[in-house]
Amino acid sequence: WLSILLGPGKFSEVCKKCHKDAKCENKNGSEKCLCNLGYTGDGIKFCADDDECQNVTDICGKNANCTNTLGSYFCTCNPGFKSTGLSSFQTNDGTLCEDIDECKNEKVCGPFSHCHNTNGSYYCSCQRGYDPVSETKPKDGRFCIESPKKNCHLNDTCISKIVNKTIGSMTNITKPLPLLEEIRKQTSGELSPVDVISYVEALSHSVTLLNPVDDTSTNMEALANETITEFISTVNNLVEKDEMNAWYKIKTEDRERTITKLLHTVEEATLSISKNYKTSTEVEIWYVHASMDHNLINVLSSSTGNVSIVFLHYNGISNLLKHSNDRPVMDYEQFAEDFTVASQVIAVALKPANIYKVEHITFSLKHSQPVDSEAHVTKCAFWEYSPPIMKGRWATTGCERSHANRSHTTCSCNHLTHFAILMSSGRADLFCSIVAMLLHYFFLAAFAWMCIEGIHLYLIVAGVIYNKGFLHRNFYIFGYGSPAVVVIISATLGYKYYGTNKACWLSTENNFIWSFIGPACLIILVNLLAFGVIIYKVYRHTAIKKPEISHYENIRSCARGALALLFVLGATWTFGILHILHETTATAYLFTIFNVFQGMFIFIFLCVLSRKFSYDYAACLLALGPGERY
Repeated sequence: WLSILLGPGKFSEVCKKCHKDAKCENKNGSEKCLCNLGYTGDGIKFCADDDECQNVTDICGKNANCTNTLGSYFCTCNPGFKSTGLSSFQTNDGTLCEDIDECKNEKVCGPFSHCHNTNGSYYCSCQRGYDPVSETKPKDGRFCIESPKKNCHLNDTCISKIVNKTIGSMTNITKPLPLLEEIRKQTSGELSPVDVISYVEALSHSVTLLNPVDDTSTNMEALANETITEFISTVNNLVEKDEMNAWYKIKTEDRERTITKLLHTVEEATLSISKNYKTSTEVEIWYVHASMDHNLINVLSSSTGNVSIVFLHYNGISNLLKHSNDRPVMDYEQFAEDFTVASQVIAVALKPANIYKVEHITFSLKHSQPVDSEAHVTKCAFWEYSPPIMKGRWATTGCERSHANRSHTTCSCNHLTHFAILMSSGRADLFCSIVAMLLHYFFLAAFAWMCIEGIHLYLIVAGVIYNKGFLHRNFYIFGYGSPAVVVIISATLGYKYYGTNKACWLSTENNFIWSFIGPACLIILVNLLAFGVIIYKVYRHTAIKKPEISHYENIRSCARGALALLFVLGATWTFGILHILHETTATAYLFTIFNVFQGMFIFIFLCVLSRKFSYDYAACLLALGPGERY
């Protein structure tokens, strides 16, 4: 009872020693001085303010500022954010800082502009057809003015100026996602031809920003998904069906360069973004299989290693990739056929290419429309271009067609790039067919007259008496009429075989080429027989009538005449027949050399080497005075 009476007195004595910023508390039967909340110390000699803003990491959370007070602290939202409760708060009361949408104020960016809200801030951009006065974001009283693009007539100077201005207006955006969002918003809606060129250039400049995310606090795959979605939406804005008119208004050369740059940009960007997709295990890739609608791709390889692989599928750019008129000199297809892109365009890309060696890639593409295999021809092609100049064309090197039906064509290629199916009519156009028919006729006529020459020489050498008028009339009928009969019959039976995908000539399908080879071989055979008889009779005649001429001189004279007759009678065309049948390099060169110089050889053998010509020419020179010869 006494201790109870003394307790309060003893407690008050201890508490008298407590610091002014402390309180006295009974702990396990004893009294202690404890600093108040927000202070630290021994409770008797000192209680110092505890700076929560410094000692506790991120006590107010993101988007808020911490202010210390004596024994406490309070939080206020950063500029661009607003509190969900009191303006001054502590984190334990459930108050948060939310982004302020400045764009709700329609006047924040001024007229003819777009407002883009960001986390804690915003930025402005001009509407299509307008540019900022200061070439920076148009706020603080700086408004957008009408862009000179409206009066740009697609000359190089104007295009260059607009492209530089478009890229310059986005230099303040250094993050890939906001930049892609800006380009996507700028390209939504109707585009002008200059807009297309400008924003493709801007998109190509964004590739350098699309590096792997180096932030452990960020979900890389989530950010990559958001970035790739924004990128694809931007590209779709540029190539959607409604924008095709703008593409077609661009000059052919500029359009080809722009679409090629877009293809290259998409490939490089997606490969860069794909680096953010990573797994914790290494996988040996033997067979990669991707399906895109009705399009099928199979990549086969026995190589291993870490690699980024991208499959791209373009739905509406086929008409922008026309068959280029700028082709190699020996590409006869530009004269024979008109190829069109008959499928959607796909692309396969690997990076780095030196780690993953591709043996071959097979893919099957659906035709845009059903193809009649008898009336049309499909080819496997790829868009070949050089990145520095971005000049592209369709090529077929390294690609082969392995199968084709009405709906699909399957290809096999030994490299990766942008692929498509090209379709031709399967036969040459009308002009090429007419050229092939005319060539058929005139070549047969040339052979017919060579045959007439052989017959005529035989009649002269053999000493056959004939009616010149009657025979000459029949020569004309045979020389010009028989080729016409052959061509008419050939065209009636197989007109579609006049013209090929390589030249305006006869097709080798169904042995149609024999409508030329057959008559040519027959005439060459007849002329060779006539040639043998003529040489024999000339030799015998000379040996009997002119015994004073030596045997060697007789043979020499006959050999010279024989060489001349070989060209006159068309015997050199034997090499042409052999080339058609075997297609060897040797026969091609021999045929070309002998027939290109056929006229020169005839002149040399029949004129220059003729004794009569030499005597007559010498007599002519002697008859002229020295000053009259030249």
